Amino acid sequence: MKFSKEIIHWYFQNKRDLPWRKTKDPYRIWLSEIMLQQTRVAQGLPYYEKFTEAFPTVYDLAKAEESQVLKLWQGLGYYSRARNLHYTAKDIVENYNGEFPGTYKDLLKLKGVGDYTASAIASICFDEVAPVVDGNVYRVLSRYFDVDTPINSTEGIKKFKELAFEVVDHDDPANFNQAIMEFGAVQCKPQSPYCIICPLNESCEGLKNQRVSMLPVKLKKTKVKNRWFNYLVVIANEAETFLEERKGKGIWQGLYQFPLLETKASIDTIDEYQSEIEEIIKTKNFSITQFNKKEKIHKLSHQHLHTTFWIVETTDSLKNGIPLQEIRKYPVPILIGNFIEEFNF
Repeated sequence: MKFSKEIIHWYFQNKRDLPWRKTKDPYRIWLSEIMLQQTRVAQGLPYYEKFTEAFPTVYDLAKAEESQVLKLWQGLGYYSRARNLHYTAKDIVENYNGEFPGTYKDLLKLKGVGDYTASAIASICFDEVAPVVDGNVYRVLSRYFDVDTPINSTEGIKKFKELAFEVVDHDDPANFNQAIMEFGAVQCKPQSPYCIICPLNESCEGLKNQRVSMLPVKLKKTKVKNRWFNYLVVIANEAETFLEERKGKGIWQGLYQFPLLETKASIDTIDEYQSEIEEIIKTKNFSITQFNKKEKIHKLSHQHLHTTFWIVETTDSLKNGIPLQEIRKYPVPILIGNFIEEFNF
């Protein structure tokens, strides 16, 4: 098909020099695909390099402590990806003799591996005709074929997967899949795509109908929830502090944070929470001041966290405290990590 041949030809002339493009090792392809979900290449590349240096093989990742994995992941967000990555590495070592499954169908059985990741590994590593459909591919296909079915609807997911099967190069699925993703990232960009010099501009239905800027269509996101976080940064004798591990299935599971007071709105004073603070630090001997009078808003996909840090100083010893100089050893959300650097512990 002309579409697939043109895309592959463009790819060989324009592809970026990226480390995961120089290998067919399923472990490294899997790492890159998990890391680049909801992450730009420029942001994900340093993490990929850190991970492959720390964990050169799936055996190394399987042997690692979860806290070490989360610490290396710190700043990438969507931490369930890191936990699934660690779980699946152990699963592959324990149940697959350290070898990744060689088919799309079997790859789907791995935790954290969905349609897109299974298609990428199966095609790039094992030359299976398994078309990938990610955000870049949705954009290219919706514009080229002028399809306005919402890409995040059940109908849209099915329709675009069928379209991808129609256009995939059966002789070279590995290069085609990488080519169409790269084409969407570099040529057919979300904003200001290079239509004038596009090799597909003469046959692009979206361009012909002047609808490129309207596509792809996406259903509206769920409503954003606002939350108010008050972190208690306890400092005892200028030597110790508290960190607590986040439990449960909410955001940042397994990461560490300062003790948290969540309120229903912003607060100017924390006096009314005196008893809660006393319970946390097990003393009534403390002073408390607000760090930086302006609250910071940390935006997640469906939540906006209105965050204030309160400095709680005491001359009493802390039970279960940690030395201040060890605070950077713990995996923390980027919100906490940024504060630690700003406060300069």
